[in-house]
Amino acid sequence: MSDDLGFGIDIGGSGIKGAPVDLATGELADDRYRVETPQPSTPQAVAEVVNQVLEKFGWQSAFGCTFPAVVQHGVVRTAANVSKEWIDTDIETLLKNATGHDVAAVNDADAAGIAEVHFGAARDKKGVVILTTLGTGIGSALILDGLLVPNTELGHLVIDGEDAETRASAGARENEELGWQEWAKRLSRYYAYVESLLWPDLFVVGGGVSKKPDKWLPYVECRTPIVPAQLRNSAGIIGAALVASSHSTGP
Repeated sequence: MSDDLGFGIDIGGSGIKGAPVDLATGELADDRYRVETPQPSTPQAVAEVVNQVLEKFGWQSAFGCTFPAVVQHGVVRTAANVSKEWIDTDIETLLKNATGHDVAAVNDADAAGIAEVHFGAARDKKGVVILTTLGTGIGSALILDGLLVPNTELGHLVIDGEDAETRASAGARENEELGWQEWAKRLSRYYAYVESLLWPDLFVVGGGVSKKPDKWLPYVECRTPIVPAQLRNSAGIIGAALVASSHSTGP
C-alpha cells in the first residue's frame, strides 16, 4: 500500500460514502462509493455499512471517518440526525471491532475544515479560519494557523433569541422559501455575530450552496473575507483520510 494513499468514509444522516484518497494531491484515487444510511441508523447497522464500503475497495489498513456529531476523543457525544443510541458510543472502538482496522473519527465539519486547509480555499492561510457548512443545519470548523480546534458548535449560537441554524441554514432557506438576497441578510447577521466573538481572518463556506456562490455570496455583508469552499462533496472523505494519516504517523 502506498504511503501516499489513505482512505476516508463520510457518515451522514442520509448516506455513507467513501473512497481512497491521494494524500499528496487531495484528490480521490477512485470513484466514491455511496450506500444509503440504514434506518434506524443504529451503531451496529452503520458499522456494517462502513465495513461494506471498505470491502468494496478491498481496503486493508487504517482509515478515517466523519460523523455528524461532536466526537470527543473517539466518543460520540451528540446525535442530531442519527439514532440516539450513538450518544456515548466509542465510535473508533466500534468500527475497529467491525472492520478489523484502526480508525480515526472526527466531526464532519471539522473534517471538511482540515481538507480545505490542506488542499482548498484555506490553504496557506495564517491566523483564524472558520469554515461553516450550510446544509440542513450549520456545521463549523475553527482553524488556528492550520491547526484544528475541534468540536465547535457555532451553528447553535443563540442570535436574537433563536438558534442560529434555524434561521440561517440552507435548510431554513428552503423550508421558508426565501429568496437568495433575503437569505443573505440572515447570513450577514450570522457571520457578523461570529466575527464579533472570534475576529477571524477568513470565512470559508461549504455545503451544497458552495456550488453556486454567485447567487448569494455577493449579498453577504461582513468585514471578514468570505469565500466558497473548493472541495465540496469530497471534503469529508479527504479530511477523514488526512486525520487517519496523521494519527498513524504520530506527532
